[in-house]
Amino acid sequence: MMGGWGNMMGSWGYGGYGSGGYGMMGIGMLIFWIGIILLGIYLFRRNASHVQVGGLGLGQYSGMDILRERYARGEIDSAEYQSRKQDLEK
Repeated sequence: MMGGWGNMMGSWGYGGYGSGGYGMMGIGMLIFWIGIILLGIYLFRRNASHVQVGGLGLGQYSGMDILRERYARGEIDSAEYQSRKQDLEK
């Protein structure tokens, strides 16, 4: 009989994971969380491009469209509308 504990875990080493098992598991979790974060960034940016400001989608309308809508809402009067229209047509 030998003294001491000997090799209690047999040939499995570190609980069945081998000497590099925990490292591989850590790398796998790191890759998983990086993927989750990148997916979140992608979804946030995709939805941010559809943000509505004052009922108009950003980048959908020209300056004239916005000017006409502001005039129709009564935000600007006829003189300001004509002045800005001339500026935009230049």
